[in-house]
Amino acid sequence: MTYLFNNPAQFADELVEGFAAAHRNTIQRVNGGVIRRHKTKPGQVVMIIGGGSGHYPAFGGFVGQGLAHGAALGNVFAAPSAQQICQVAQAVDAGGGILFCYANYAGDVLNFEHAQAQLRTQGIDVRSVVVTDDIASAAFAEQHKRRGIAGTLPVFKAAAVAADAGKPLDEVARIATAAKDRVRSLGVAFSGCTLPGANKPLFEVASGKMEVGMGIHGEPGLYRVDAPSADGLAEMLVKKLLAETPLSIGSFSGARVGLILNGLGAVKYEELFVIYRKIDQLLSKHGLIIIEPVVDELITSFDMAGVSLTLFWLNDELEQTWIAAADTPAFHRGNIAQEAQSEENIAVAVQSVHDKQPLKTGSADSRAAAKVVLIALEAARDAIESQQEALGRLDAIAGDGDHGIGMQRGLTAAVEAARAALDAQAGAGTMLTVAGDAWSDRAGGTSGMLWGVILRNLGNALGDEAKPDAAMLATGVTAALEAIVSLGKAQLNDKTLVDVLYPFSATLTQSAAQGLSTTEAWTAAAEIAAQSAEATRNLTPKIGRARPHAEKSIGTPDPGAVSMALIAGATGKIIRRYCP
Repeated sequence: MTYLFNNPAQFADELVEGFAAAHRNTIQRVNGGVIRRHKTKPGQVVMIIGGGSGHYPAFGGFVGQGLAHGAALGNVFAAPSAQQICQVAQAVDAGGGILFCYANYAGDVLNFEHAQAQLRTQGIDVRSVVVTDDIASAAFAEQHKRRGIAGTLPVFKAAAVAADAGKPLDEVARIATAAKDRVRSLGVAFSGCTLPGANKPLFEVASGKMEVGMGIHGEPGLYRVDAPSADGLAEMLVKKLLAETPLSIGSFSGARVGLILNGLGAVKYEELFVIYRKIDQLLSKHGLIIIEPVVDELITSFDMAGVSLTLFWLNDELEQTWIAAADTPAFHRGNIAQEAQSEENIAVAVQSVHDKQPLKTGSADSRAAAKVVLIALEAARDAIESQQEALGRLDAIAGDGDHGIGMQRGLTAAVEAARAALDAQAGAGTMLTVAGDAWSDRAGGTSGMLWGVILRNLGNALGDEAKPDAAMLATGVTAALEAIVSLGKAQLNDKTLVDVLYPFSATLTQSAAQGLSTTEAWTAAAEIAAQSAEATRNLTPKIGRARPHAEKSIGTPDPGAVSMALIAGATGKIIRRYCP
């Protein structure tokens, strides 16, 4: 379990603050994450990584010379928000373009893609390479669906070495992609992990058993077997990884591989060395030449007892990136020349976040509606807080267990932003827009991004002049549904919040077309939302983190769908009280 914490909701912020203080000679904290303290050459490509907290040394521990130029750091097990990613990218941009490199999780993909689009509108050339090394998370024919785990490090390193060598962005992206295509990983777990403030682990493994193919966010494995001896585990990992050799490798004999044996938190170094002894023997027996193996904790999951093995199939070019020197808080290889430090770009990055434009003043009707919007957001926050633990338990069945706390963080930030907007005389549309931005930024992850989209689309539909009615609400919800489907690619019956948002939108639109009042229309839609959320228990997840654990999810409703129905119901009570 996690023993040392204050407020669990502040855990990620406080750990980043302490991490930056402990390594202030090499890294600098900025809004959204951390960056190298050393100068980057003007005109060169920079490489940005990122992901949720709770995996140290990933991702902040890999920032430094020879590795990442910056890392966007999200909340515990939650992707960093697009705002965080943009802030880190702007802090290190040297004018030569930016490569985003991150693991293949739905929240990371959504937020990094949104950040990439935002930066491109500012004239910054940005590319992305998404790491998919976990062979357990999808079949070979669907490699694009695989998760990223410890195999992220060789890809990060290949991209960083190319960038620091002054190569153009196209070439840096090519080299990172080549590394991504040649890395394979598989992990196992003997216990689950416990999030800060939680009283039990996300999943439990019976004594003498082992989960095969677990995820780094605490997701349980794909199947459970009797725990083998150290040699038996080494044999299983090697056998499965060698069966996934890249097609470009003609023969094992004489092939050169980089290797990572990674501890996930509670399996300690002595045990890792016992396993590595057998792995080394097995690979050598197959004629493989191991280059600069790493036996370490490189991507963890709090106190999860588990290990993962990564093989990085080298060619001449990638071998040079693998053996190149690096100096970061958590990864050291060889000797690297120390360069001058700089604070100039850091000051600009921090300042830009606080230079906010004044909010638009709304009409009297819209300001009156804004008061109701604030009360509705407060009611939604209270409803989520009352069910936070239950939402987390639902999420832990086939996911990472952070949905409840993520929703609570997002709604708390949305309420604070809405109060500030009300004080500034903003209308309902502007209030919803700034609340959505705050929700997205503070919560991160998939739900943060999607709820930011929902509130922004509602805000656009309501505007700051007219008195909102059922038709305007229906227009905003429909626009939100279309945007979410476009962003997240989820469809009806994929077991996501779309399974609630779709019938909610349809009912609201139909009610508005029939001339029903705001209260009548929203009440009818909220009832459908509750029924639809309950009905997701019979669906099989086809997208997101729950997809690899589809069978475990059957029989329980989707947490995103449940939280959406909770918010619709809580908001409906406020609408009935204040609106005609």
